[in-house]
Amino acid sequence: MASIAELKQDLTIQTQLLGTPLTFKTTWGIFSPREIDAGTLLLLRYLNIQPDEVALDIGCGYGPIGLAIAAKAPQGQVHMVDKDFVAVDYANKNARLNGFDHAKAYLSNGLSAVPKEIQFTTVVSNIPAKVGKEMLSILLHDIHTQLAPGGQLVVVTINGLRDYMKRNFKEVFGNYEKVKQGKDYTISRAVKSE
Repeated sequence: MASIAELKQDLTIQTQLLGTPLTFKTTWGIFSPREIDAGTLLLLRYLNIQPDEVALDIGCGYGPIGLAIAAKAPQGQVHMVDKDFVAVDYANKNARLNGFDHAKAYLSNGLSAVPKEIQFTTVVSNIPAKVGKEMLSILLHDIHTQLAPGGQLVVVTINGLRDYMKRNFKEVFGNYEKVKQGKDYTISRAVKSE
């Protein structure tokens, strides 16, 4: 068993996401601290990013999705939000560590603290299974409001939420695309009409 002092030290993940080598510092108590989780990896495998993307990562954790986007969008900007201050701290630490000054993380419950004037071209989220339908409704409506015309929402959820996402995407966006269904996770996408 590791000592308490050892357990308190940052964990380090060195990986390649969207074709870019990235390093992440993580700690116990935030989601998937030892490795990039399977849902995130599946989402990134099917995510198309432009060099000037204006992206929002909701529930960013220590930043794997947002910072993978930042690597692919050097002329863009990446906003990462989480309701956990430790996650936000690590996402900002990891943005600096990987040299991304166009990516920043801040505390927000959904989009509550996101500047209202920003129109995003891509919004992504690894939606936790226990998010709750009320919060999901708020999220989808707020995302729709802040997506630029033609902008995309791409999420990964456990397969059990697949039909729920399809119904709600169709209700809010008028469209739904099942991008990929894996053994445990489904990638869902909606586009805001022009």
